[in-house]
Amino acid sequence: MYEILKNEVLGSNIYLFEVKAARIAAKAEAGQFVIIRLHETAERIPLTIADYSREKGTITIIFQAVGASTRELAEYEAGQKILDLVGPLGVPSEIENYGTVVCIGGGVGIAPIYPIARALKEAGNRVISIIGARSRDLLFWKEKMAAVSDELLIATDDGSEGRKGFVTDVLKDLLEKEKIERVWAIGPMVMMKAVANTTRPFAVKTIVSLNPIMVDGTGMCGACRVAVGKETKFACVDGPEFDGHEVDFDLAMKRLAIFKDEEQRILAKGQCGGGCGCH
Repeated sequence: MYEILKNEVLGSNIYLFEVKAARIAAKAEAGQFVIIRLHETAERIPLTIADYSREKGTITIIFQAVGASTRELAEYEAGQKILDLVGPLGVPSEIENYGTVVCIGGGVGIAPIYPIARALKEAGNRVISIIGARSRDLLFWKEKMAAVSDELLIATDDGSEGRKGFVTDVLKDLLEKEKIERVWAIGPMVMMKAVANTTRPFAVKTIVSLNPIMVDGTGMCGACRVAVGKETKFACVDGPEFDGHEVDFDLAMKRLAIFKDEEQRILAKGQCGGGCGCH
């Protein structure tokens, strides 16, 4: 059992949990994730590690409560315990001194890009971070991102903070005016696809972090398979980070939509209590 030490609301349906998990914190590295199971009958939820403290023996996870499982997780309070917490899983980010790098976090993707930006900064890179969201109320960790970045740029779809537009608009301006050695991007699939398309003409290697459907986290079930180049990879063991110029995003998005109707049915059932006869 893993105790929740903190439950903090960061924005619209966005939650931060700090969890006591000393063994995971001792081994965690930037880019890795955990799989949570709240109780015996709960689904497994893969969540990237947003932060960790080896001294305190804690990890931090951030998520948006959008489906039945994450909404149930959001209801847990400090002092309650999670049944299973497996990790750290996945291949850590390749951290080296590349030169000037850009770290992009879109929406909840701001959380997992933070430890990567921090590690890159500690390795001696010049780090330019771009964070974006639909509106100001969905932005968080601006101060933390600024602390690990040489420059922090913000974009919102509605212009409520920073530049009005997309993170790719900001990225293109950077690519046109200076030499960028590498780009990391984490966020919605459509955003990562757009980032990869933006960097491709500039031949800048672009790393994306994929979060497909996962079940066991060992590669045995095959649920998290993704097409990368001409190969089939498993996000849980080969990733979650891949070369964005090689990822088949269209196929990945189709796979994410496979269970959309079922997810909506379960969510609706939970909202009505299942006793109304509509399901």
